[in-house]
Amino acid sequence: MALIMLTGAMLTVLGVLTTAYHSLVDDFEQLYSQRQYNATLRAAEQVERVLALRRHSLEMVTPQLTNGVHLHSTAELQARLQRQPMLRQLFPDGVLVFDANATAITETTLVPGRLGTNYADRPHFRTLIRTRESVISSPIIGRTTGAPLISFLSPILSDDGDLLGMLGGVINLATTSILPEQRLREALREGVSFKILDTENQLYVYNGRDLSRELQPLPPPGEDALVDAVLSGAHLGVVKGDGEKRWVYATTHLQQLGWMFVRALPHERVVAPARDFFMRFAGISLLIGTGLALVSFWLAWSALQPLATMTQRIRGMAAEAGSDRPLPETGVPELARLARAFNRLTAERKALSEVKDDFVAVVSHELRTPLTSINGALRLVSSGVAGELPEKAGELVGLAWRNGERLQHLINDLLDFSKLNAGKLELAPEPCCLNTLIDEAIAGNAPMAEAYEVGLRNDLGAPLPTVLDPLRVRQLLDNLISNAIKFSPSGGLVRVSVEQPEPDWLRLTVSDQGEGIPDAFAEHLFDRFAQAENGTMRTTQGTGLGLAICKELVELMDGRIGFYNDRGAHLWLELPVMPHVQQAEGGRP
Repeated sequence: MALIMLTGAMLTVLGVLTTAYHSLVDDFEQLYSQRQYNATLRAAEQVERVLALRRHSLEMVTPQLTNGVHLHSTAELQARLQRQPMLRQLFPDGVLVFDANATAITETTLVPGRLGTNYADRPHFRTLIRTRESVISSPIIGRTTGAPLISFLSPILSDDGDLLGMLGGVINLATTSILPEQRLREALREGVSFKILDTENQLYVYNGRDLSRELQPLPPPGEDALVDAVLSGAHLGVVKGDGEKRWVYATTHLQQLGWMFVRALPHERVVAPARDFFMRFAGISLLIGTGLALVSFWLAWSALQPLATMTQRIRGMAAEAGSDRPLPETGVPELARLARAFNRLTAERKALSEVKDDFVAVVSHELRTPLTSINGALRLVSSGVAGELPEKAGELVGLAWRNGERLQHLINDLLDFSKLNAGKLELAPEPCCLNTLIDEAIAGNAPMAEAYEVGLRNDLGAPLPTVLDPLRVRQLLDNLISNAIKFSPSGGLVRVSVEQPEPDWLRLTVSDQGEGIPDAFAEHLFDRFAQAENGTMRTTQGTGLGLAICKELVELMDGRIGFYNDRGAHLWLELPVMPHVQQAEGGRP
């Protein structure tokens, strides 16, 4: 018990440590995921500020391109744009003026075919015409340049709020960067994976390796687990990358451009601090836990040792029906009270057992005397002493006589068992012939065998003189033979054989040709009131005391009893050969 407690304590400590480790790792994963998210959020906000600066620059210039009623002339518009060096610097790929129908009418950077092109079919132009507010497009492919562009538009309004035209700025992503390059270089130096994805066009804005402005397509599904996790909509978590490498990642979506900022840290770097802390914590916890467990083990062992002794005594009392020695009422108060209560229970059980045994003995004895007279009278009537009986009456008398004999046999079993249990049964050994005893037992069980259609045979050849209690040996044979008859099939044969496995021992075996003793019933075969199943029907003949009495009798004779199955059940008993065997020559014929 103490060992179980010690093992349980150690398992509990290990379980707590394991749970604590996983909780610690989860906390670190969440902490670093939040850190990655904050980093991507700052990067996205930096890009948003760049976009807002360019949009605000356009909005500051648009009032200069109208007289309040109409747009200035194309030449005037061109001149006014040339006087905006900051605007041209912010939009190195061109600043354009569009009329109210979204047709380009002037530009700062000449691109062949761009002037005169109508862009009203572009979604961001339609949005501005509808809302009269500044618009930033998501990355698009230029209609005349074929390059990836970001288009900024600001409305040119009259004093009455009518749309006169639009001022636009263009950024060619292949030549102009709006990325937070300093943050990206820092992430590259720190070994952090930082990527920017254009989810609408399925492109890398930044692939996490170099700051080349050449846009690259995203890898196909299944090739990059981190990209797959981002595109699945999971904004933060842990993902398994190439091989066994895992990443703790977080994302921020820049709604204006449709870009996804992704920052990921190797999982090993995340859990390394947690592991170092946990190893120190676990070492201290195990040291303290081991000390506490040893102290608990010693205390438990000291407290439970008397209980173990008490348990052994109780088992001994359960194994030996006559053992009723009281338990010592010592030890801790709880154990002393337990022993005192058990001793009281044992005394009451002993008293009840004595009353029961006395009752069984008295009732059985009182029943046996009149039953003997009844059976004698029935035997005489059945034999015709009182005259010839009608056939039906003869059958009824015979039935009553057989059941009376059976009842007398049951009463004799109860009396014998009561004497054995009380230790009052004494043996009376005398010279006898074992062959004669077997023949008498077979003859006595012949009517029963005939009723069951079972044959009986004595396999002992020459007479075997010995010194035994003939009454008890005959009782053993009767019980074993009758038991074998009950479990034999119709037409079967019950054999009785004797051999000498050792010079000073006799082995007597009663064999049948039935189904054998079931494995599930084997350990209860010699228990009191135990009866096995015979096929699908439980036997109802007998009290279940026959084999229990056999066991008690054999042990009283200092012998052994057992069985084995081999095409039927074989019950055997071994009895010691008593001294002065030669006296058996003058024994019973």
